[in-house]
Amino acid sequence: QVQLVESGGGLVQAGGSLRLSCAASGRTFSSYRMGWFRQAPGKERELVAAISRGGSTYYADSVKGRFTISRDNAKNTVYLQMNSLKPEDTAVYYCAAQRVGVSNYDCWGQGTQVTVSS
Repeated sequence: QVQLVESGGGLVQAGGSLRLSCAASGRTFSSYRMGWFRQAPGKERELVAAISRGGSTYYADSVKGRFTISRDNAKNTVYLQMNSLKPEDTAVYYCAAQRVGVSNYDCWGQGTQVTVSS
């Protein structure tokens, strides 16, 4: 089972930026589809962005044009660059991996808090 460790969360003012990182263990990182999810208090967890093994990306409508997901397979790391942050982006952000042959994201990090003040 791959282990995922997020970092980079914190407190930022509206309009500011943060970059989240997710470091993965193991030697097969390049074969995983990776995603960033978030969960705000009282809300369901939602997929924010994803990146395939080949580098294709997906973004939720709420973050298009503001967030960028990328991966560095040499460093076993996936990133989420978040710009023009809004108070509604406040949530715990989770990194997740979908392994080859698995239909859902089945490996999760512990989460990192992002708080955007108005």
